[in-house]
Amino acid sequence: MSNETKAAISSDQITRYQTLFNDRKDAKVVERAVTHQGILATSADFASDTDMTPVFSIDLDTGKVSNQKQSGRCWMFAALNTMRHHLADLFKLSDFELSQNYTYFWDKFEKANYFYQNVLNTADQPLDSRKVAFLMTTPQQDGGQWDMLCAIIEKYGIVPKSVMPETYSSSKSSELNGTLNKKLRKDAVTLRDLAAKNASSDDIAAARDKMLGEVYRLLCYTLGEPAQKFDFEYRDDNKNYHIDRGLTPKSFYDKYVGWNLDDYVSVINAPTNDKPYNKTYTIEMLGNVLGGRAVKHLNVTMDDFKQLAIAQLKDGQSVWFGCDVGQSSDRQKGIMDTNAYNKNELLDMDLSMTKAERLDYAESLMTHAMVITGVDLVDGKPTKWKVENSWGEKVGTKGYFVMSDSWMEEYCYQVVVNKKYLSLELRKAQEETPTVLAPWDPMGALA
Repeated sequence: MSNETKAAISSDQITRYQTLFNDRKDAKVVERAVTHQGILATSADFASDTDMTPVFSIDLDTGKVSNQKQSGRCWMFAALNTMRHHLADLFKLSDFELSQNYTYFWDKFEKANYFYQNVLNTADQPLDSRKVAFLMTTPQQDGGQWDMLCAIIEKYGIVPKSVMPETYSSSKSSELNGTLNKKLRKDAVTLRDLAAKNASSDDIAAARDKMLGEVYRLLCYTLGEPAQKFDFEYRDDNKNYHIDRGLTPKSFYDKYVGWNLDDYVSVINAPTNDKPYNKTYTIEMLGNVLGGRAVKHLNVTMDDFKQLAIAQLKDGQSVWFGCDVGQSSDRQKGIMDTNAYNKNELLDMDLSMTKAERLDYAESLMTHAMVITGVDLVDGKPTKWKVENSWGEKVGTKGYFVMSDSWMEEYCYQVVVNKKYLSLELRKAQEETPTVLAPWDPMGALA
């Protein structure tokens, strides 16, 4: 008898499982509750609501939250939010927003070119190779990383939302993504065919140029054509009128934000055996701007991770961060807490895993980016964190969430901080050449 035959579920097993279930005194009580309300509502621990009151010892005033709507641009919203907080303070513009559609346009355009390059780089591999299959599964998507947003800004600048507002496709991106990915896969057929026929580099470049022209046209149709020059007209919080004429996206960034983006670095907490602490990592085939800023992460202990975020908050600057938002969180209440639900007690089974196990076994990875705007310190230790989301004002406390410190430890993977907060040891580590991780490594997940 084969091992598979031995492992097949027998009728005796089913009878035994039925008996075990029906012998439980609470079985029918739990069954009635869960079948009517579901696992989450039945396992909700309402003590978490009390613990997660939205009061913080350090609380930055960052104004109204934005709304990414039906798109996957959280990483972009979060990054631009950290910049608009700075801009709003300097120029007294409390409800001001930067254009997420502008950076979205150029990200899509650059991702198409990045995809074409990866297609050509793997053209000698069979279609069923893991790398080619990985590329074709999702040629491009809305998600991204902090360094990818920096690459866009360094090349194209930014503009106010009034200069390039939202469109149907930027706020509801599924149609655009479906169409663009169809085109990119079709173009991959052409590029791989040219490579297989040993076409000249000039012929490949000409085909690629035509493809990029079509991508640009598609993006203009759906997102609108980006402005090259514009006037910035506004009234500040004191009702004073201002107009700044003849700006370009890059001159606007330099004048109104002015950050040296090289000063801001990605710090991660990935406690897996393959990623020693105080080392840097990058991810193969992950990026958007060819020749632009590459994705680079410095892996640190969770204690360093938290202290870096706290140091930046104490200086009055918010913190971009990436996490697995769907884990143990209540979207409507705006609570992210490891005690929000007690599934183990409800189901009488142990579902616990370590953070490293969740990463290694595909139970968790970064899925969402937001902004930390406050923290509650008790005896110098964080107990909970204030989070600015980008899901509008109808969730949480006018769009703001509360994250318990234990939740941060388990489900936060990335913060972006000014490198001036790094210790000398960490700064030296951050400057090292990164280890290249596989394209499907969880630290390559796009928020």
